[in-house]
Amino acid sequence: MLSANRTEGRPDAMADVPGICELPLTRGVVQYRDVHELYHPGGRIRDIGLAVILSGRFASSVRAVDLGSADAKYLNLTSELVILDWVYDPTLMHLRRLSDAAERNPSSGDRLRRYCFDLALRVLNRRGFTPLTRPILLRIGFRDVCQDLDLHESTVVRIITGSDRLTRVHLDYEANTLVFRTARRPVDEEFEGALVQAFPGLQPEREKGLDADGCGTCRIRLGIPVSFAELRRCIRVMRRGLGHLVARFEPRRFREVRGLVSTFGARATLDRLSFAEPVGGDTVRTAAGLAMSVH
Repeated sequence: MLSANRTEGRPDAMADVPGICELPLTRGVVQYRDVHELYHPGGRIRDIGLAVILSGRFASSVRAVDLGSADAKYLNLTSELVILDWVYDPTLMHLRRLSDAAERNPSSGDRLRRYCFDLALRVLNRRGFTPLTRPILLRIGFRDVCQDLDLHESTVVRIITGSDRLTRVHLDYEANTLVFRTARRPVDEEFEGALVQAFPGLQPEREKGLDADGCGTCRIRLGIPVSFAELRRCIRVMRRGLGHLVARFEPRRFREVRGLVSTFGARATLDRLSFAEPVGGDTVRTAAGLAMSVH
């Protein structure tokens, strides 16, 4: 017979959240969304949007480490939670030791970053290409493009498209859509024509007027890739199209970038992954030769 004074304790990870889920979050490999990023669209160039939860005492706020930058983050996971995988306890303990060492001695951060990114690649290889891993893979691929064309703090390509006119390009990782934003003025027909030439077969979608941030916006939708091969072709289309725009509007800068890429080679992080491709599936090609599955 149970004592009337006995109570069943809930796991600490869910202590502050009334609900039905009682899953401890520590050790989880989590894909965190844009809602968790306090930076402008695209996120930081160092982050990849994939993190390991180091301490999940409370579900509403957990301490995690991004597997791209190896920076500690406190994520608010009450709105949306995508757990891709779990790490073993020895891996978690090793991550904690490296993270604590990097906080005490920043010069040891390189070791932590290498370990984190290797872990990210192992997780992605294990999970394979799925609708859940697709946004992360697109982010990693677009990050390479940004680092080759315009390396700075954000995962954005900046292009001077006219007098006192700077256009920022980021990728909507969920929709696989390039978003072109120009401050304080709408997108004009000249720039829209440049997009048609840079991305043949893909129709620009220009928004009328300015958005809530006072920017003119235009989008290029590349379609949702349903295989890893299609995703890599999307990244090549982005690289070629954005390179065309830089060459058109900033030819001197393009010559410098082309020289560096010719010397050191283009970044190709996705080449370090190997996924088994699904058999079958009908495809349709755009004028640019971009294969997209029909589903």
